[in-house]
Amino acid sequence: MATAQLSHSIKIHKASKETVFPSQITNEHESLIMVKKLFATSISCITYLRGLFPESSYGERHLDDLSLKILREDKKCPGSLHIIKWIQGCFDALEKRYLHMAVLTLYTNPKEPEKVTEIYQFKFKYTKEGATMDFDSSSTSFESGTNSEDVKKASVLLIRKLYILMQNLGPLPNDVILTMKLHYYNAVTPHDYQPPGFKEGVNSHFLLFEGEPVNLQVGLVSTGFHSMKVKVTTEATRVSDLENNLFQENSTTEIAHQGLDFDEEEEECSNHIQRMNFVYSQQSSQSSRKKRKVSEPVKVFIPDRK
Repeated sequence: MATAQLSHSIKIHKASKETVFPSQITNEHESLIMVKKLFATSISCITYLRGLFPESSYGERHLDDLSLKILREDKKCPGSLHIIKWIQGCFDALEKRYLHMAVLTLYTNPKEPEKVTEIYQFKFKYTKEGATMDFDSSSTSFESGTNSEDVKKASVLLIRKLYILMQNLGPLPNDVILTMKLHYYNAVTPHDYQPPGFKEGVNSHFLLFEGEPVNLQVGLVSTGFHSMKVKVTTEATRVSDLENNLFQENSTTEIAHQGLDFDEEEEECSNHIQRMNFVYSQQSSQSSRKKRKVSEPVKVFIPDRK
């Protein structure tokens, strides 16, 4: 049984000097800062608007006219420390250019972590010059190159869309459990590498999705050095009104029935979704390929949402 989602909402304020993203992106270092902040802002947006942490676990930052809530260390809420540790682990892998995809997963049965109820995928690419954060959209891509103003506009649009999406999703079950798996680029990642807060994980052959899964593909931001991509998978019952009224103005968010988002040339799994099951499994023709290295948190997190 689900409880009502915490009534967090986005606020509109006058512009503040305390902004979220860097004003200039002229080199790889500035691009890395941008992608880190975009990733952390996205995770904060998800956890805040899905009601996973109390108000005290968030600080306030500004993005144009938006007042955003950003996760911060809250000793009264140890759970926020878990998520911040995960974000910092992702930062370490991004700095080393190892991280391919971070998958934030919500499930309800501690004995069946493969049976999921909601998934958030963040896929990263690195250009010859550097890296990219890719919010997946097969219909529209916000490829902004190295133009700082274009990068900012694309990022603002994506954060707005993510906020609107989170505010329009139906509530989660009471007893959700959070975990995050990190997938790496095998060719460059040392076999024994583990970022802070993570341990060696199992590259599972399948996930099960209770109910009918629907993918919400949000878009793409590319800095010319890095790119990052986000795709949300949730139950169809939580998005009953979404297709009709969410992104009607520009139709840049696709709703699709797909699996985990691997690149075609690197795909290790053939992804299949059925009405009652979300399954991705290896095909015999691909069985000889080396499975992608995966990390998982040292400890999963169970929010206190009562």
